[in-house]
Amino acid sequence: MTNNLLFDFTLDKATKTVFINREFDADLSLVWEAFTTAEILDQWVAPKPWSSKTKFMDFKVGGRRFYAMVSPEGQERWAIQKYTSITPKTNFKMFNAFADKDENPELPGSDWDYTFSEQNGKTTVSITIYNESLARLEKMIEMGFKEGYAMSMTNLENLLSTLSNK
Repeated sequence: MTNNLLFDFTLDKATKTVFINREFDADLSLVWEAFTTAEILDQWVAPKPWSSKTKFMDFKVGGRRFYAMVSPEGQERWAIQKYTSITPKTNFKMFNAFADKDENPELPGSDWDYTFSEQNGKTTVSITIYNESLARLEKMIEMGFKEGYAMSMTNLENLLSTLSNK
C-alpha cells in the first residue's frame, strides 16, 4: 500500500462547488465497483464509528440509491441519490439530497459528478459537487463534510488494499 496518495479538497464558494481529487492504489475496475455497488459502498462510505446501510440501489440512468448513515446509538440519517448519467468505468453523475425515512427529499440538494482514470495501476477519482445553494454548501462544511469525507476515503483505501491484496 502506498502512503502518499493524492487527496485534494478545494472549496469554491463563488460557484457553490467542492472539488475533490483522490488517488487509490488499485485498478480502475475495482475502484469503479467500490463506488457503484451497494454491498461495497456500505463497507466504506460512512465515517467511523457510523455505518452505512443501503435500503435499495438501482445503478442505472434514472435509478436511485436510498441509504442511511447509522450512528452507534442507532440514529439514522437518510439520503437519496438519483443517477442522471453513467458512462461505464469513466464517469457517473447523480443528484444527492438528504431525505426522511420515507424517501421524501429535503431540498435543496447537490449534483455530484464522478470521473475515474487509471495510470500505472493507480486510479484517480475526481469529484465535483455543485450545491444548489450557498447556504447548503456552508452547512455541509460546518457539519464536518471535509473531515467526514476524508475519513470515508481512508476507509475505502483500506478496503481496496484488502480487496486487491496489495
